[in-house]
This record gives sequence, C-alpha cells and structure tokens, in this order.
Amino acid sequence: MLSPELIELSADNNFAEFKVTPNTHGPLTEEAIFNLLALPGFDCLFPLEPSIQKAVIQVNQLSGQDDGQFEQFFQIAERRDGLIEIEISEDKMSAEMQLTAAWGGEEVTIQDILKSLKTNNVGMGLSKVKIQTLLKQITQVQPGKTCRSIIATGKPCVNGVNASLERKVPLARERLLQPQKREDGSVDMRNLGAIIMVKPKDLLMVKHPATLGTKGYNIHGEVLVPIPGKDLQLNEGDGAGLDPANPNNLIATVAGQPVETKTSMKVDDVLNIKDVDVGYGNVDFQGSVLITGDVHEGMVVKSSGDITVMGFVDSATLIAEGDVIVSKGIIGRQLKENELSTKVQAKGQICAQFIQYSDLNAQGEILVTKQLLHSYTKTTQKLTVSDANGRRGDLVGGIVKADKGLKAVIIGATAGTKTEVFCAMKQSELKTNLKELDQGIKSMVVAKLEIESRIKKLPPKSEWQNDAMMVEQVQMMLDEKQRVVNELAREEVEYEFIKQEVDSYYQDNRIEAHKHIFANVEIHIGKAFNRTQREHGTCMVFNQDQEIAFDYNNRG
Repeated sequence: MLSPELIELSADNNFAEFKVTPNTHGPLTEEAIFNLLALPGFDCLFPLEPSIQKAVIQVNQLSGQDDGQFEQFFQIAERRDGLIEIEISEDKMSAEMQLTAAWGGEEVTIQDILKSLKTNNVGMGLSKVKIQTLLKQITQVQPGKTCRSIIATGKPCVNGVNASLERKVPLARERLLQPQKREDGSVDMRNLGAIIMVKPKDLLMVKHPATLGTKGYNIHGEVLVPIPGKDLQLNEGDGAGLDPANPNNLIATVAGQPVETKTSMKVDDVLNIKDVDVGYGNVDFQGSVLITGDVHEGMVVKSSGDITVMGFVDSATLIAEGDVIVSKGIIGRQLKENELSTKVQAKGQICAQFIQYSDLNAQGEILVTKQLLHSYTKTTQKLTVSDANGRRGDLVGGIVKADKGLKAVIIGATAGTKTEVFCAMKQSELKTNLKELDQGIKSMVVAKLEIESRIKKLPPKSEWQNDAMMVEQVQMMLDEKQRVVNELAREEVEYEFIKQEVDSYYQDNRIEAHKHIFANVEIHIGKAFNRTQREHGTCMVFNQDQEIAFDYNNRG
C-alpha cells in the first residue's frame, strides 16, 4: 500500500495533491491511488479519474528511468459543491428536481433552490414539503449520490361539460319491459299498464346547460384556458313550450302523448283506433296513433309521432317518425324470395314481443323480448332479442344488419336454420373521418405558427401602441390566433374521441349470446367472417385482427 504521506490537501484546501517519485514508489495502479483517496479527510473529495489515469501512466513510464528520480505532482481529487438540476416536462405541467450530494464542498441550501427555481421560471404548483424532504434526504446519502422528486405540478384546466337534455316522462316503448304487478305480487304479462299521457304544465324535459370549465395553470404560471362545453338548444315542439319561470324546462302545453325528438319533445294529439282494417281504411295521421286492437292484412299506418299497437300487426305496413311499439306481435309471411308481407319503418325504435317474416328498418334500437324469426332486420344502433331478465330471446333465420352490435339469448336453432348477422361494418367510415380531422388539425397548426410568426415580426410595442390602426390590426391577429387555438383544441378533443371509438370499435360493437349460438349462423363483423359448424355456449363474439373470435370467459 502507498504511504499516506504521499497525499495531502492543497494550500487552499480544495484539492488532494499526490506527490510521488517513480523510481521509489512505482510502478503504480489506479487501485492503489483510490485506496489513498479512501483515507479520512480525502474520502469526501471527488476523484479526478483522468488525472489518476495520467498519474499511473506517467509514473509507470518513468519508473526505472533516469528521470524517474524526480518527484511528480498530480491533483487527483477536488471538492465539489452540491448540485441542483431541474427538469421541466414537455407540457410544462411538472418540474422534477434532482439534488446531488456535495463532494466535500457546500451542500445545497434552500436559498440555492429558490434561486434555481427562479432561474428556471418555476413558480406555480410548488410543494414545500417535497422540497424540504429532498433537502433532508441529501444530507443522509454518500457524496455524489442523488435524490429526485417532482417538486412542482401544474393544475390542468377542466374543459366544460356539454349541455345535455334529460327526459322527465316515460315513453310508450318503455312499457314493453314493464308488465304490471297484480295485487298478489305476481306479474301480469298481458297488462302493460296505462298508455303514457301528459296534461298541460307537466314537465317533459330538462336542459342541463353547458359549463365553461375551470381554468388551470402550468408551473410557469401561464393560465390554461379550458374549452367551454358545447351548447345544445332546447327547442319548443308541437304541444310543448319552454317554462316561463325556467327556460331550461320544457313543459306540455296540451294534453296528449309525449314523443321524443332529437333536441326536444312534442306532445302529439293521439288518434285512438280500435282496429285498422278494410272497414276503417289506411291511416296517415299528424300525431301519434294508438291502436287498441290489431292492424290487419294489407293495411298501412303512417304517423308523424309514435305508433302504438296493443294487439297484433299482420302483413301490414307501419311507418313512424317516432317509435313503433307493438305490445303483442308482428306477423308476416314470405311473398317472394326477398320480399316479406310486413314492413315496419321507424326513425326511432321498434319494439315488440315477437316478430316473424317481417322487414324491419329503424334508426334507433330494435328490441324484441321473445322471438325474432325469419326477418330482415336493419338498425343503425343495436339489436336486442331478450327479455328483461336475459332468460328468453330467440333470433332464428333471416338477415340482421345491426351497426352497433347484437345481444340475444339464443342465435340460430338446433335444426341448423341459416341465420345471417352483420355487425360493425362502418369502421372504415370512422377512419376516413379521423384522417380528415388529422389533416384539419395539421392545417390549423400551420395557421397558428404563421400567425405567431407575423406577431413576432412586429416592431416593439412602443413604436405602434399610439397608432389606432396598427393596434386594431394587432388585435385582429391576436383574436384570430385565439380563434385558431380554440378550434384546434376542439378538433383535437374530437380527434381523440373518434380515435378511441376506432380503437375500441370491435370490442364495443360485438355479438353477445347469453345461452347458445347454434350451427349454420353466418357471422360478419367488419371484414371478418365465420359460419358456425357447431353449438357454442354463452359467449361474446368479436373481430380480433380481422378474424372472428369467441370469448367464453368474459360474460359481462
């Protein structure tokens, strides 16, 4: 081991000096020098490795040589003060501080930290507790060791909530799943309760106004402006008006049947008919139609509101601007290869207990509580073939096109009846929308940069602040920049929303079978296709990498 006398502190006490005679102490190793630096008084200094390497090489070269009789001098370690490093996140919403323990120098103080924070313009969202904790930790570690912690966090702005409309009255279609209880507690499946009617001043719908959102800030103290929620107009409808005491409330102005529209409700006059047959004639009514009996073969019923049939529809045509609700069943028969005798169209929902050999087309959901047999079914939403308890609901035969997926208790039949199901066929349209949004966002980013560039090129404010025309032009540029920023933020939110919809498209729009899928069911989900060759138990079916996948475990 080298003699401790070979190492000493410099006159200013800042360096460890190594004085060695090559012919006397050589050859050397780096390990031997580091052993000297481990001695008390030197172990807190920062080793200067390049200088140590140089000392070893130089001494070993001179060892045994004529020049090796002369003493060599090297500075092999030094005192170093503690260090402060502040790393700011790209979005300026957090700052992480790293403290490095001193090598025999001055430790970091709170004053040093405050100065560093000011230099890095970190002034908001600071955590005094975390800074004090770091200062305490750094006194307990070895020289040169580090401690890190996030010591400042911004407050994100909270975007406003979009306005929404809440319906306050039930609709005729909801009765189908709400059979009435008898006095003894049993359920009367034949009695679906009274027809939903309202009277003047009844509350129909409440508008929950959009909110402005809450401002936030980043660690530099810059204010983050939220995107206000989108407003939604609560419109008056026929037979419905805004409450004079509260314009966010929609109330009935006449007695009748409530009908939901996209942005409001209306109260229809109700045409009450016992049976629609040859004796009564076809119906074309501006309002809702209530048929307490049946709609017979060959008859046509049109309504600007809902059509409610308490009995059966047999080989007839029903066309409604609202919902079509049939308490019992919709029955048809095969006329030609691609033509069925019963046609039902609704801009709202179609609901019935059972349906067979019928052509169904709805913009809303289609709900069948017992059986859907050998029909052509099309909906832009979801098809459900199930009762409220999920115990009964058979989909057998025909063709189903349900954009948002299908839920049924049983799909197909033990006899292998051919049943075709098409779901989730519109992902490509969503991707096109996403691409167009992406292009729009890029264009707005360019526009924002161009405006910022023009603003930066402006002469100093002192040269034009008294020029009214120039002030107006600058304000126009600032207003245009803010408009672009707001629109850019809105489109980015919409882009993320659609992107999430695209990413989860096949998981969200799937087929659910609560009990069975039998053989000879042709399943199309997007571009994926499968014709079942055997019976499948309770499962969910979805498109996985353009292949039909059956999940028997996740039954939620």
